[in-house]
Amino acid sequence: MELRDLPSVDKPREKLISRGAAALELQELIAAIIGRGTVGYDAIKIGREVGKILKKKTYETTVEDLQDILGMGSAKACQIIAALELARRFPPPEERRAIIAGPKDILPFVAQYRYEKQENLIVISLTGANEVLSVRLVTRGILDNCQAHPREIFADAIAERAAAIILVHNHPSGRLVASPQDIHLTQEIKRCGELLGIPLLDHLIIGPGTGYTSVPDD
Repeated sequence: MELRDLPSVDKPREKLISRGAAALELQELIAAIIGRGTVGYDAIKIGREVGKILKKKTYETTVEDLQDILGMGSAKACQIIAALELARRFPPPEERRAIIAGPKDILPFVAQYRYEKQENLIVISLTGANEVLSVRLVTRGILDNCQAHPREIFADAIAERAAAIILVHNHPSGRLVASPQDIHLTQEIKRCGELLGIPLLDHLIIGPGTGYTSVPDD
């Protein structure tokens, strides 16, 4: 059935309003984001094609992967990529305000970065009770070299009145061994954190699979 032939209550946006986003199938969620399609290729049809790519590539999906789908274009592709990035910047409800007692407690918040093909540096801000305030991507590197300035790392933590931070970055190679650059960054951020009163509690390296390691700071 064409989107135009559906009863109003069953159209994606109306269904979302009346029944909640969880009631929508994947193609309907995508249709609700992009709004409309083109003549002969409505938003639901586009949603099915986009859904196939998202199931395969998930967070690795790019604008280029989507924009050639019939009826899509770069503007709608940007909407989908922006929605993906928005989703992964916020922890699920059951993990919000989770208490971090050790490194393993951080892993659910950064699992989506394990299989990235470039290094990503993520900052987790914590309250005085070690509750998660936010999870933020600071930099996206080139292949295996991710650089960040302390002001980028601490900017949001200061604004959020965070009591501490944890750094996490991924090694696309899967080799969870700290490089001299990793150690230098850890030492620099530790010193800055001591001056600001926002200590660095840990710096984890993750990669494909379930493993992790902490970067030494001395």
